Amino acid sequence: MELRVIEHEDDELSIEIGGEDHTFMNVLKGALLEIDGVAAATYDMNPEQSGGQTEPILTVKTEDGTEPLDAIEAAAGVVKEKVDDFTEAYESAA
Repeated sequence: MELRVIEHEDDELSIEIGGEDHTFMNVLKGALLEIDGVAAATYDMNPEQSGGQTEPILTVKTEDGTEPLDAIEAAAGVVKEKVDDFTEAYESAA
C-alpha cells in the first residue's frame, strides 16, 4: 500500500491509497463514518470521471477540533480490531 497526500487542510484531507480496491476502501470509509468528529468520508476511483486516475483517492472532512489524520488513524484501529475479532471467531469455529 502506497500513500500520497493530495491535499491537506485543517479540516479536510485527500489521500491517494495505491494498490487498494473497493473492498478495502468501503471498509475504511465505513469505519471513518463511525469516528466522532468526521463530517464526511468518501472515495473516488473512477478513472473516466477523475481525469484518468486509477488509484483510489480518499477524502475526509472533519468538524472543528478533529484532525483528519487522527480520524484516519482511529478508523484504521477500528478496522484492525474488526479483522482481529473475525480471525479469532473463525479460528474458534474451525
